[in-house]
Amino acid sequence: MIYWTSSCIVSSMRFYKENFGKGLDAPHAKIPVFVPTGFACFPNELMHTPKLWVKQKYHNLVSFSPMQRGGHFAAMEEPRLMAEDIQQFTRSVEEMMKKKKE
Repeated sequence: MIYWTSSCIVSSMRFYKENFGKGLDAPHAKIPVFVPTGFACFPNELMHTPKLWVKQKYHNLVSFSPMQRGGHFAAMEEPRLMAEDIQQFTRSVEEMMKKKKE
């Protein structure tokens, strides 16, 4: 929705056009991510991503949430589920940071 209302939908579509044809082996896909990460796995997403794949990319996986319903446009389809998951992730990261300071 943000892409449509901000008149940036073309740049969003361009990303898919340029990258989907290359498969899943694009160079940027191999760069590991070490920041705290939360992953919400919606059942009707365009592509299912197993937890094992997520852990291989995101080395500081704080939460992996298999959702009950929703898909690619989760914020529009299931805003409450998504918001609750983001809030839980944020609480977990804040708790981790608090423990590190102690």
